[in-house]
Amino acid sequence: MSFPAYEGKKHSGIEWFGDIPNHWTMTRLGRLCSDINDVNHEMPKAVYEGVPFLSAKDLLDDGTLNFTRDVKMISEKDFENLSKKIRPQRDDIIYSRIGTLGKARLVQTDERFSISYSCCVVRVSEETVCKKFICQLLDGEMLLTEARMRTKGIGVPDLGLREISRFPIPLPPLDEQKAISSFLDVETSKIDGLVSEQRRLIELLKEKRQAVISHAVTKGLNPNAPMKPSGIQWLGDVPQHWTVKKLRYFAEVLRGKFTHRPRNDPAFYDGDFPFVQTGEITGASKYITGYRQTLNERGISVSKQFPKGTLVMAIAANIGDVAILDFPAYFPDSIVGLVPNGTADVMFMYFLMQAMKQPMVQTATISTQMNLNVEQICSLSAACPPVKEQQAIADFLDKQVETFSQLQAEAERAIELLQERRTALISAAVTGKIDVREFTSCERQGASRRPVRATKQNEAK
Repeated sequence: MSFPAYEGKKHSGIEWFGDIPNHWTMTRLGRLCSDINDVNHEMPKAVYEGVPFLSAKDLLDDGTLNFTRDVKMISEKDFENLSKKIRPQRDDIIYSRIGTLGKARLVQTDERFSISYSCCVVRVSEETVCKKFICQLLDGEMLLTEARMRTKGIGVPDLGLREISRFPIPLPPLDEQKAISSFLDVETSKIDGLVSEQRRLIELLKEKRQAVISHAVTKGLNPNAPMKPSGIQWLGDVPQHWTVKKLRYFAEVLRGKFTHRPRNDPAFYDGDFPFVQTGEITGASKYITGYRQTLNERGISVSKQFPKGTLVMAIAANIGDVAILDFPAYFPDSIVGLVPNGTADVMFMYFLMQAMKQPMVQTATISTQMNLNVEQICSLSAACPPVKEQQAIADFLDKQVETFSQLQAEAERAIELLQERRTALISAAVTGKIDVREFTSCERQGASRRPVRATKQNEAK
């Protein structure tokens, strides 16, 4: 969808901002606000029930605030303490200013909540200003560029409140602000709907992928094979010629090692020996090909090396995540290495352990986080086909998983394109690069518009 440009333009007075329509004016954000403030700089403890505590991750991509999906809760006492400087209320704008920059969301609820000091509250008070328009402007690329230019520090981006108050604001007449905001509500909701469809597709692909893996390693590839009861609840019936045995008879299960405390003692690191963490397992597609940490000679004296080709699995936090080591490396004790014996193929074991993730989670010990020990792993039972059949199953699953990965990558690319389109559309509308007045007039008269399609042709305009 393309939109006309305004006929008359003038320079905004800001070089990188460019031109704005003739009848628009330029001002500063602080002149439109009664307050731009953050909460007390504290990190309260989470509680099971209490008041929502939002951070930048809770400023959702669909333009809303997250009050439902795993949001952190804090006590009444902490809420009151955090709220001494400012308490978010309806029609305020929550703006992320530390770490994640430039996300803005309008508060559209009377529910009480507080925010991390990585965000701030922008309270627009000027009556000739549409609050939603200002929020959409703050959420656009133009002011993200401004935010980046005004940050301080070398590491984590940190944008001061005074710098935010100096943001340049292009301001059309109030009725035009409302028209632009209404236009963006309509168009971004279409895009958000398409994004939701793609995300649902990704979840369905993940579910299908897991189902295909589980079926192949528990039922085999021959749908006509005679079956027998396994005696194991999660397995159900298995092919008659397979054996059912505990994992200790599939592979040797060896726990990683790092005996020194504290674990983060710098005297043991930054040497020549790869030290694999659970994050490398979770981030791997199949093989671990890189690492972020190394041990020195002193470090390897308190650790343990595993050879290339070891199947490695996380047994703390992300229990059951598996990958195959592509180089010799050392592990901490939050990881185990599985070295298959002659009756098990490592690639089959790779898929088998994925199918067994749920039984492992159910077996895990829960303290501050879930943990799984070597004995618990070894005591779990699985079905074992002949080695040649294991290899055939692994080859089949390799091809299936690759197909699922390609479909997921296409869906993720579609989401990326849609989000680029969304961002570009907002920025273009609120900075006067496109004229949407005719569009909003047609909308009010009930004219239909062609929907945005989630295709690769939707390049951001």
